[in-house]
Amino acid sequence: MKDKINIKNLVVYGVIGINSWERETKQKIEIDLEIESDLSKAMISDDINDTVNYRTISKNIIQHVENSEYYLVEKLAKNLLEICFKEDPNCNSVKITIRKPGAVRFAESVGVTIMRKKNEK
Repeated sequence: MKDKINIKNLVVYGVIGINSWERETKQKIEIDLEIESDLSKAMISDDINDTVNYRTISKNIIQHVENSEYYLVEKLAKNLLEICFKEDPNCNSVKITIRKPGAVRFAESVGVTIMRKKNEK
């Protein structure tokens, strides 16, 4: 199965970073999600219950980031993966990329990409 739902460049604002200036104000965080799921049933039924509800996942990610504080992007990525699997049983695997624009001088952004299957740590 290679069916995928994509959420590209979800922009949220949260406290993230190890430097004191990063802890003082919310920063722009960019998130990409690639969610693998069997979409064949939804292609026939045209029913939201047969697919990944990307609206619900996006809303939960935004709420989590805006109400949390992290030192590391890696920890944020892990927790967002857990939200995807918890919120939607149709998620079989999730690939998440998180970027912090302007975190390193002369670089557009820095970030991490992590992929996990359901029930994988």
